[in-house]
Order: sequence, then structure tokens, then C-alpha cells
Amino acid sequence: MIQIENLTKRYGSFTAVDDITFTARPGRVTGFLGPNGAGKSTAMRMLVGLTVPSSGSALVLGRPYRSLPTPARHVGVMLDAAAQHAGRTGRETLVLAAAMAGMPRHAVDRALERVGLTSREAERRVGNYSLGMRQRLGLAGALIGEPQVLVLDEPANGLDPAGIRWMRGLLRDFADQGGTVLLSSHLLHEVEQVAHDIVMIGGGRIVAEGTQEELLAGHGQTVVGTPEGERARLAAELRGAGHQVDLRGEDLVTNATRAQVARIALTAGVPVTHLAESSAGRLEEMFLQLTADQARQERTEEVSA
Repeated sequence: MIQIENLTKRYGSFTAVDDITFTARPGRVTGFLGPNGAGKSTAMRMLVGLTVPSSGSALVLGRPYRSLPTPARHVGVMLDAAAQHAGRTGRETLVLAAAMAGMPRHAVDRALERVGLTSREAERRVGNYSLGMRQRLGLAGALIGEPQVLVLDEPANGLDPAGIRWMRGLLRDFADQGGTVLLSSHLLHEVEQVAHDIVMIGGGRIVAEGTQEELLAGHGQTVVGTPEGERARLAAELRGAGHQVDLRGEDLVTNATRAQVARIALTAGVPVTHLAESSAGRLEEMFLQLTADQARQERTEEVSA
């Protein structure tokens, strides 16, 4: 478990992280989202003891990271995959990581297998790795101590679609086995696919927090199928009731709920062939709305100052 309580970081007059509180629980993936400069990386650095907080606390498994015995055996951390030593091979990098975690050398092969790096790729120097390979190597280093908690900053950056799908499965499996995952990413669609809980930060402050179901309620769309000759009439009825309606292929897409669509169609006598919710774009829509509101607030504060 990760517990963040009233965590704050100030640099002179600038507040990078402003009194944030949230919990990442075992058995769940928590998506930590925010635009560039929102304070995500600073918060994660405070969590793993790389930056000293101005106030508040950040606990992992009930203790500050620095007080954990052999931290890598409890917490796997990947904050910057590009920071690996370019002159070492992938295997040498993991041998050092295993030694620091107090793990046997055969843990290296296990970690390589888990992230899909071959023995031949492990013998190449990191400087010759693609960004995606560096991400896999960084994740191998985070997993090598068989930790209970993962703290990952942009782990899917540089991965191709197949790699992103693999990453999604790995994180879900880790959580399903009781692990805690704190995942920072700008790939909102991917976070929507894997995260159970969401924490959104803007301007150093939490602007939204909760389960996906809680946060995305009301942000969905409804896909409606109706015979071609009735499509325009149903669209007109929905718009007349104050709902947005667009055409997607042979279907109508509206911001009305399924219950609202069904009631309007029944009243108008329009047959409906299928009716389903669509989650496409919901997280992105909410993210842009909330961070835009935060940006407007900051601009207002600047003008008032």
C-alpha cells in the first residue's frame, strides 16, 4: 500500500506539489495523471526518497521508503528508463540491480524473461537499445527484487502497440496477485484500459480522485442502432430533448444515457436495433476538462496577483 498524506514540496515561492493526499491500495492499479509540470514526477520522487518534502508524508507499506530494509525487495521503482548507464550491457545492469536487492544471479534471467528481453538482447550495450527496450530493461530492474509495490513513471513510453498491450497485461497480473501499482502516464487510453483507480493532478493539486466507475460516470456516450429510414427522426428527437447526437458509421452516438434513449425512442415510436455504452474517450474528455479548469484558475490567480 502507498499512503500520501498532505504532501507538499516548495522551491522558494513556487509550490510544485500542494498538500496532496491519496492512497494506492493492494490488488489495484492506480493511475496518476496530469499534464507536464503538474507535479507528478516530484510527488513520485518524494515517495521513493529522492526528494525531501517540505511537509507531509509519503509511506510505502506503512514506512518511509528510506527506512525499508533493502527497499528494492519491497518496492520496484522506474522513474527514468533513459538514465541507465549506456556503456553497460542489459545483463550487467540487472546483475547490479540484483546485487543491490540481495537477490541471486539467476533472478536476472527471470527478470529478462518477464519483460520479454532475449539473452542476445541482454548482451547488447544499453546505449544501443531502442527506447522501448530501455523501458523493458527498466521494468526488469523494478521487478528483480520480487517487490510488493511498483512505482512507475511513463513505463509504456516508446513501446509499440504490442508492447503496450503486453505492459497492460503484466501490470494487471501483478495487481491480481495482490501487488500495488502506482502508474504515471500520459497515454490516457492505456491508463483507462488498466487502472482501477485514478488520481488526477493539476498545478500541484489533486483535481479528481476515485475509482474509474465513480469518475467516469456521466462522461460516457451511448451508441444507438436503428433502421436507416428512422435514423434522422431519432436524431431529431434526441436533439429536441437537448442531447448531442453524431453519426458513427451506421449508428448514432449521443451523450444521452441508455435509459434516456430508450424512453425517447419508445415515445416517438422509433424502433431500436441495439443500444450500448461506449467508453471511448471518456478519460481523455474528463482529463482535458479538469486540467483546463485548473489552468484557467492559475491564469486568474496570476492576473489577480
